[in-house]
Amino acid sequence: MPIPRVLILRSPGTNCDVETAHAFERAGAATEAAHINQLIEAPGRLAEFQIFCVPGGFSYGDDIAAGRVLGAQLRGRLAEACQSFREAGKLVLGICNGFQVIIQTGLLDLEDQQGQMATLTWNDHGRYEARWVELTASPGECVFLQGIDQIELPIAHAEGKIAVRDAQTLEQLSKSGRVVLRYGSNGDPSIQPLPFPQNPNGSAGNAAGLCDATGRVLGLMPHPERFLQATQHPSWTRRPNPNSPGDGLKLFENAVRYFA
Repeated sequence: MPIPRVLILRSPGTNCDVETAHAFERAGAATEAAHINQLIEAPGRLAEFQIFCVPGGFSYGDDIAAGRVLGAQLRGRLAEACQSFREAGKLVLGICNGFQVIIQTGLLDLEDQQGQMATLTWNDHGRYEARWVELTASPGECVFLQGIDQIELPIAHAEGKIAVRDAQTLEQLSKSGRVVLRYGSNGDPSIQPLPFPQNPNGSAGNAAGLCDATGRVLGLMPHPERFLQATQHPSWTRRPNPNSPGDGLKLFENAVRYFA
C-alpha cells in the first residue's frame, strides 16, 4: 500500500502536533511538521504531501479569537496553494484549534452569496471545557469517518460552539450531509439541542464536526489523536474491550486507507 505523506502545520501556540503526527504514523503514514512561516516562504511544498493537517492548540495565543490569526495567514498568503491541494483530490483535517483555523479559510465551503454560513464561537457557559463526550457519526461522503457510527473522544476548548446563520442554514447543511459528527449517543438532527454536558458547548444541531461537499475536508472539535489506545480512556478497565484500539485511531486509518 502506498504510504501517504502528511504535513502537520505548526505555529506559535500549537501544542498537539506531536500527538497528531504519532496518530498518523500509527495508522501507516509518514509525517513532517512545518512552521507556518516555512510554508509561506515555499508554498509549493504543500503539493508534495497527500494530507494536510492543522492540529490543536492555541495558535498565536487565540488573542483575537480562536484560530483567527493563523486562519488569516492561510487565507491571505496560502489561499492558492491550499485550494490547489484540495482540488487535487487530497485530504485536509482540522482538529479543535485546527477546525477553528480552517473554518476561516474557505476550505470547508461554508460561504455563499449571503456570507458565512457557519462559524465557531464561545461555549454557551463562557468557559473552557475539557471532558469526554459521546459522539454519533453520519459519515456520508466523509473519508475520515467511514465505518464509524458511535465513538467517544475527549474535548478541550473554550470556543467550540458551532453557530449557524439561521435554522434554514442548519437544515441545509444537515440534509446535504455536511454535519457528519454530532454530540450524543443519538445524533438525530431532528431533536432539540442536548443539554449540558452531553452537548458541551451548545452547538446548533448538536454538531461536533463539519465536512466540505467532497467529504475530503473535515473539521472537528473533539480530539481523535488523544484516544489511540484503550489505556488513554479514564474508564478503560470497565470498557467492553479494554485491549482494543482507541476510538480515534480509525479516523487516521481511514485517511491512510484512502490512498491505498
